[in-house]
Amino acid sequence: MGKIYMIGAMKGGVGKSVSVFNLAYSLQNRGKRVLAVDFDPQANLTTCFGAEDVDVAVGDLMMAVIEDEELPEREEYIWERNGVDFIPSSIQLSAVEAKLRLEMGTEKMLATILEPLKGDYDYILIDTSPSLGALNINAMVAADEVIVTVNPQLLAMMGLQDFLKSVKKIKSRLNEKLNVAGILLTMCDARTILCKTITEQVAETFQGQIRIFESKIPNTVKVGESVYYSEPLIEYAPDSNACRAYNKLAGEVIAYEG
Repeated sequence: MGKIYMIGAMKGGVGKSVSVFNLAYSLQNRGKRVLAVDFDPQANLTTCFGAEDVDVAVGDLMMAVIEDEELPEREEYIWERNGVDFIPSSIQLSAVEAKLRLEMGTEKMLATILEPLKGDYDYILIDTSPSLGALNINAMVAADEVIVTVNPQLLAMMGLQDFLKSVKKIKSRLNEKLNVAGILLTMCDARTILCKTITEQVAETFQGQIRIFESKIPNTVKVGESVYYSEPLIEYAPDSNACRAYNKLAGEVIAYEG
């Protein structure tokens, strides 16, 4: 039975979708069966995979569950690219989020979709929007673990405590199996004093409480280039520092026992 990881952040622009994309391929490269789920209305992960002309997206699946309708066949909504499966998203998911706020007992809608898929994968990775709305509550209820992405900037750090408090609330009220797998530092430029200072601050604040992944994703132009060409780093720039960091992260995730 596979594990479901939600990858979340309180602030946009921290490399979250790119991290899901590259972690998926790094896990697949280690022989793992991986499903990536784009659960963000901005559909950045879908763009990373180069998906176009999406007929059935995750918003359609959510709407079917809300309306007590049967889900379409899996081949209609699960795409595959070079060994990694993914469920695309679209702007329609914004309308779903609005509907979730009006319905009762909607926290487990995503779990209803993903639970039957767990037997087919070692890892299901959920990419989420930088917010604490109804969609992210659904993601936390569906997940076994949360990876929090933070770039070493002051504003990104300011939302970290609020995000972790939300995870704690969901664990106590809706999903007792939910754990924080760790904090992933992204877009790191080790040459800057600010990066070093905030990295040290994270370590001091959460030492002994929450794991901080040893893998730190460097800020490099190769990441942006790979997204432009819809290629993971393991294909586009396998010898880059960023690719090595994601490969190391995959090893840490596999070794992790929540």
